[in-house]
Amino acid sequence: MKLSWFNKKRKEYPDFWHIYSNKFEKQPRETIQNTRFVALDTETTGFNIKEDRILSIGAVAFSNKVIQVNNCLELYLKQDVFKPETVKIHGLMKHSDLEKITELEAIKIFLDYIKDAVLIAHHANFDKNMLNEMLLRHNLGKLKNTFIDTGFLYKKSKHIIYQNHLNHYTLDDLCRELNVPKVDRHTATGDALITAFAFLKILARLDKKKELKWDYLLKS
Repeated sequence: MKLSWFNKKRKEYPDFWHIYSNKFEKQPRETIQNTRFVALDTETTGFNIKEDRILSIGAVAFSNKVIQVNNCLELYLKQDVFKPETVKIHGLMKHSDLEKITELEAIKIFLDYIKDAVLIAHHANFDKNMLNEMLLRHNLGKLKNTFIDTGFLYKKSKHIIYQNHLNHYTLDDLCRELNVPKVDRHTATGDALITAFAFLKILARLDKKKELKWDYLLKS
């Protein structure tokens, strides 16, 4: 009787989720230099995790200080929720000519791209929560990847490598202070690329100060 109840309660996941999940079986952590990172960004209809939706996902992979610009991820999702007031920020029109895919198609492509990489995002909790909510809508688990927030890392590192002390750092602040060009700002792929450049510059300065260690990068 108990076994029957357990089988009913046990969640069945699709094969693509198992392929993704299996990449996180315990193994020694790579060195920072050899780790595969993926910088990502999402453009959304708004900031409400439950009510708003992801319009686009941009991501770029890099390792050993080399950004794979020829292998960026750029996904545009079909819009069930549309807010005209946000178009002036992200520029994505509901009936634009961009090729759009369903949420489930986007999830499959996204998970296959990120694999077990360490994910980098600016104000990462928002992107993480939006992505996890999208996964939840399709009866999947939460992302298993480690996240690093460039905004938090920058603020945490300021007493070591920076002069300006602000309470809140926007991506524009990082571009200005780290001399990162604003390539395609406010597009998901453009912001992902900017985030990757900013993260690498922070790593380079931490390395000079002998602070480039996993426990420092991952400490909340």
